[in-house]
Amino acid sequence: MTKPMTNAAEAEGALDELRGIVEKLTALLAQETALIRAGEIRGAAAMEPAKQDLTGRLLAAGERIKANAKFILAAAPARCAALKSVQAAFGAVIQKNMMVLATAHAVSEGIVRRLSSEVTRKASPQVYGASGRATAPSPKHARPLAVSKTL
Repeated sequence: MTKPMTNAAEAEGALDELRGIVEKLTALLAQETALIRAGEIRGAAAMEPAKQDLTGRLLAAGERIKANAKFILAAAPARCAALKSVQAAFGAVIQKNMMVLATAHAVSEGIVRRLSSEVTRKASPQVYGASGRATAPSPKHARPLAVSKTL
């Protein structure tokens, strides 16, 4: 359990700490978003340890603020208001990051599906049905795909 805050300097220090963490995480997510958008997946993946560290620090600082919320709001209302604007910018960066990640996921899933379909089509014999049209590849000719998750 966190120690209760007793003066305005402690409250302001806690808010400044939280603000600094949020700003660093915002910059890191913006950089990750740019890398993913540019197709630099390895570069984005290399940022994971720093992201985890900042996220852990953010959670700890957030819990400390939450435990002393009433005191902090009374002791440092101006810093609380400033923190809200930083959090709004953070939320916008998170939303943009999530959209870019979803797009990258959809694109990569589409590539894997098309590749799987092409492998299955090539493994199946090309036959014509009663209507004179080529039939769809049989699922029994499907070949598994091996995907390495190592970047």
